[in-house]
Amino acid sequence: MSKTFRFQLNATDGKARTGVISTPRGDIRTPAFMPVGTAATVKAMMPESVAATGADILLGNTYHLMLRPTAERIDRLGGLHKFMNWDRPILTDSGGFQVMSLSALRKMSEDGVRFKSHIDGSDHMLTPERSMEIQRLLGSDIVMCFDECTPFPAEEKVSLESMRMSMRWAQRSRDAFGDRPGHALFGIQQGSVFQDQRAESAEALTAVGFDGYAVGGLAVGEGQEMMFNVLDFAPDMLPQDKPRYLMGVGKPDDIVGAVARGIDMMDCVLPSRSGRTGQAFTRHGVVNIKNARHQDDPRPLDAACTCPACSNYSRAYLHHVFRAQEMISGMLLTWHNLHYYQDLMQDIRAAIAAGTFDAFQARFHADRAEGDIERL
Repeated sequence: MSKTFRFQLNATDGKARTGVISTPRGDIRTPAFMPVGTAATVKAMMPESVAATGADILLGNTYHLMLRPTAERIDRLGGLHKFMNWDRPILTDSGGFQVMSLSALRKMSEDGVRFKSHIDGSDHMLTPERSMEIQRLLGSDIVMCFDECTPFPAEEKVSLESMRMSMRWAQRSRDAFGDRPGHALFGIQQGSVFQDQRAESAEALTAVGFDGYAVGGLAVGEGQEMMFNVLDFAPDMLPQDKPRYLMGVGKPDDIVGAVARGIDMMDCVLPSRSGRTGQAFTRHGVVNIKNARHQDDPRPLDAACTCPACSNYSRAYLHHVFRAQEMISGMLLTWHNLHYYQDLMQDIRAAIAAGTFDAFQARFHADRAEGDIERL
């Protein structure tokens, strides 16, 4: 196990890449999907269950944890890993996205963002320096620099001003982060859908120097086609020898398309959120377990899946417990979804290593086009 943070690129197939991020808390196989543990828990899952799905790393949320239970309390209790019983790597976001989503309650300046808590209305100030302090108190293995997540759509001038402020904040984040062996700081590229702004942002971040680079400001309502259009050029602007992280993505076909364009890391709440609302991801598309067609169906969600939901329970049972509003419904469907996502990432890594990623993509899309209903 490495005592430092480093990225080793093992194979490429077109723009798709596979490798390993080494950290003192363990290796992260890339491309990697990071389950989201917003409030120090992946909803409906025990940490050991998340690990059993094959996840190498979790994402925690700076904004939510600073408000409750507070970073200072987590630090006093031994740090986020001990607090939530997760001994593998943790990435924490900077709080910038949540600040954007609370636009009605915020006041932004060059210094940072003053906002009111959505929990109790209390006043808070989040700056690049405070974001670095919070993430240090949490004990994050991968820290994200503080930025403004530019909303979509944004006029070109508004996007430019936002991106340039984020670049100034990136320098302040770098300065405040300091020298922390074994911990990594990622910069975040901004610039909305504008290619020249993305290039300027990438140049500014590279000049500062980070351990990894994120493509920010996507998955904010622009749609898949436009997101892919940006990903056709944005990752190529970032250093080849560092991990590239696409924030807030996504659906299985988003993931496959992002990997094809050079992305190494992704996160999204979708697997757990969908599990709690009765949606299961399978090789043949999304299954809505609430639908009446499942009430007498003895088959598993996905015959090729080895998760507990598919190994031990029928669609009829999963339909029943969802309709009965039993907690086990969200637990089983979330476990299945996270398992499916990690199986997908493993298949992607294997295909890239074998030089068969194009064939994998064709099969992936063909399976989804075949659909679930036709297989009844």
